[in-house]
Formats: sequence, C-alpha cells, structure tokens
Amino acid sequence: MSNEDITLTAGNAQATVQPGNGGRIGGLKVDGVELLRQGDKFGCFPMVPWCGRTRDGRFLNGAVPHQLPLNSPPHAIHGTARDAAWRIARKSADETVITYDLVDPWPYAGRVTQVVGLTEDSLTLTMSVETYGDSFPAQIGWHPWFNRTLGGEGEGDEGVRVDFDAEWQEERGDDHLPTGHRTAPLPGPWDDCFGMPGGVDVTLTWPGRLELNVASREQWVVVYDEQEAAVCVEPQTGPPNGLNTLPRLVTPIDPLEAATTWTWRRL
Repeated sequence: MSNEDITLTAGNAQATVQPGNGGRIGGLKVDGVELLRQGDKFGCFPMVPWCGRTRDGRFLNGAVPHQLPLNSPPHAIHGTARDAAWRIARKSADETVITYDLVDPWPYAGRVTQVVGLTEDSLTLTMSVETYGDSFPAQIGWHPWFNRTLGGEGEGDEGVRVDFDAEWQEERGDDHLPTGHRTAPLPGPWDDCFGMPGGVDVTLTWPGRLELNVASREQWVVVYDEQEAAVCVEPQTGPPNGLNTLPRLVTPIDPLEAATTWTWRRL
C-alpha cells in the first residue's frame, strides 16, 4: 500500500494520483489552473466494482444473493475501491499503474487495475476488473468533480456549461434509481443517467477559458450538476443498479475493461 501522492506532468498539464486515497485523481491542472474540486472526497474517484446506487445494497450472482453495506441508506453507492488504499505497480513521468485487490465486503476475490496516462492535452483513465476465481457481475466508472468556475478574474466566472446529445434518459424514480423506462432527455438540473449508444461524448466549457471533452466507448453517463461548487460527468459501463438490471460478468477468461479520455483545448 502507499499513501504517496504521484504527480504526473506533460507540457503545461499536471495530474495528481492518490493511491492511498481510493485510487483517485486528486487534481488536474492545466496552465496552473485546477479543474477538479479539491478535498479528500472529491477530485475524481473510481467507481468499482459497481457504479451509483445498488438497490437496498442487494444483488444476485445467478441465484446467489448478496448484501452490501448501506453506505447511502437505503442503498449501497459507488463501490468499495474509493475507500481503500491502492498499490503502485509502476510509475513514470506521465503514466502510473495502480492496483486494488477486492476484499470484504465485496464477496468475490479479484483485482482492479487502473492506468492513468497524461499528455499535454489529455488525460486517459483505463480500468479493468479480473477475478481470482468465481465469475461475478461488476461495473466500472469514474466520478469526477469538475469545478463549476475556474477562479481568477475575467471570463469563465459565470460557470461551466455542460453540452451533450443523448439518445435517451433513464427515468428516475423517487428512490433515485432508474425505473426501467426511458424518456427523451430532459433539461437539468440533473442527477440522471443518459444513454449514448455511440459512446459517451460530453463537453464542458468554461467560457473564455477552456473546453474539455469527456469521451468513452461506453454508452452510459451520469450527469450530476445539483451542487454549487462542481459538476460531475460520470462515464460508466452500466446504469445505476446495473448489478441487477444489466449485469456484466467478470469471468476467468473475460475481464471487464473500460476507459475514458478527457481532452481539453484553451479558448
């Protein structure tokens, strides 16, 4: 285990990786300007082995029921890896690989590997889940907290604009979980899951400052903009409660893999 923060640099971009704090990206600076909300629970944390809320903390693996701790009663939320220390497998100036072994309260043995790669104009996060034995359902996702404003004087202080063209929105019940029905995308504010069959493609624009695109081959993204300080754009391999409604099995010969790339340009 390591509590050592890792700083990656590429040109005028700098990313801080925090293996000891849930394997999260603690910061991302472009030209010295911090894009991610600061604080131990913020930055960008990995959601694994599930994303968002799992209804009542319960899921089935085939016919075998499991109960997870209710860390967001009445549900279990955002996986277990964000609360754990990860190991550093390797690191260089612009890339690091960190790993986390799945342990109780997750009922199956396996390993999560996350690769963080930085270039002058992009950050790529790649994650995989492997099993050490039995097959099990899992999800992979990322939960970045992008600062609503970038601070400083001048343009961009009115706040970030979030643009995307989703094919559908998952109807959200009173319990914050998808009902199973899909609707046309509705105007925000959002704490909602959207479907993009061609892959996640969301653009954040800080007027006069920076444009950042969040992309992934996955078709699911949760957009959360109900807080004043930050907005979240969360690519993931399935919808909330997906362990039950859309299980993706991790098997000894078929790991679960996903990636997201954030690309930016100055305005």
